[in-house]
Amino acid sequence: MQTLTSAIEWLSGIVWGVPMLVLLLGVGIYLTIALHFRTLRDLPLAFAELWKGRAPEGKGEITPFNALMTALAATIGTGNIAGVATAIFIGGPGAVFWMWMTALVGMATKFAEAVLAVRYREVDEYGKYVGGPMYYIKNGLGPRWAWLGTVFAIFAGFAGFGIGNTVQANSVADALDASFGVPFWLTGCVLAVLVALVLVGGIKRIATVAGMMVPVMAIAYIAAGTVVLVLNAGAVPGALALIFEHAFSPIAATGGFAGAAVWAAIRFGVARGIFSNEAGLGSAPIAHAAAECKGPVSQGLIAMLGTFIDTIVICTFTALVILATGAWTSGQTGAALTSLAFSSALPGIGAEITSIALAVFAFTTLLGWSYYCERAWQYLLGVKAIVPFRVVWSLAPILGATVKLSFVWLLADTLNALMAIPNLIALALLSPVVLAAAREFFATRGKSEDNPF
Repeated sequence: MQTLTSAIEWLSGIVWGVPMLVLLLGVGIYLTIALHFRTLRDLPLAFAELWKGRAPEGKGEITPFNALMTALAATIGTGNIAGVATAIFIGGPGAVFWMWMTALVGMATKFAEAVLAVRYREVDEYGKYVGGPMYYIKNGLGPRWAWLGTVFAIFAGFAGFGIGNTVQANSVADALDASFGVPFWLTGCVLAVLVALVLVGGIKRIATVAGMMVPVMAIAYIAAGTVVLVLNAGAVPGALALIFEHAFSPIAATGGFAGAAVWAAIRFGVARGIFSNEAGLGSAPIAHAAAECKGPVSQGLIAMLGTFIDTIVICTFTALVILATGAWTSGQTGAALTSLAFSSALPGIGAEITSIALAVFAFTTLLGWSYYCERAWQYLLGVKAIVPFRVVWSLAPILGATVKLSFVWLLADTLNALMAIPNLIALALLSPVVLAAAREFFATRGKSEDNPF
């Protein structure tokens, strides 16, 4: 087992190394420039498209809003609470700046993913719309590239059980045990029942639950963060100054913080940013492919809001709470650091707020990733795989909540990176399709956008 673990650690170091970070950022920067910074300039238009709701002439399974909420359900999770804290602990306050930069170029990546997902989606045997990287690789690049879509589906199918299921269940169990003394086995059983009840209804029920839970949990977390920042208002300007100053200069050790070089800020800021918003991994377009939208570009605009909300908004609140309260010098890391920050400002309830937020975030990630993983296995094995998959997925949280998952986390993290490789290749090769669709849409403001369905 030790040999296997060492081998996976070696592979993880390669796939999450400099080449991968350069590839992820490179594709995002290229698309951002090629789109003439539309993904940044047209944020108001993106929000307008979101609030329009279901397109009368659109075909799909769920509303554009619920497609975004399903994608956000999968991305708003442990990365927003534990991931941000880890980035600051290892890379210093400057890591937050690089998380922002990753998100800003990642918006173009997410835009392109959704455009291609809607453009090349299919209708399955049950009349349901299905799509994602495996479909736009097969249908966009042609039969000779179909193997690459299969590779993506394999990586996604297995990665989901780690990063999207057992790891999330373990996070929920840890949080509830630490704050409320709930037994691990009980958390696992409750999660199994709740997940099963949702999965029975397929994407429509997943999207409905996500459409209700995600806005509520995000607003509640932001509200709690706002209270902490108001209580520490005098320290907020200094916290922002730390972020900008140490994005480009090393920071010395202070308190329990060990110090960090600029390279550490860049590396862990980029890595944790990608872990949080998943731009480039190819997961979110699977949800956006099911949207009842006017066409590919309108859904692409909505999709890019996921990266903005996840990282620019929610992760920023976590970071500012950690920095403004001074908790970042405590020597704590991960969820414990975020919990300490909230507790220092809100004694008696801060730790509970963090635990509840982590539990709810992780549960919705379970739901969002269930759809991604289901579509991956459906692509590989056909619709006959759906029911067995849902049974296994619903039972997996019991195992995840009750065992140590260091190896599963390592393996899932590695598979996540491997998912990105075929997806980024496809985005680069199909970028002319994305750019052509965007030119047509913005030339007419969407009034005559081609709708392939």
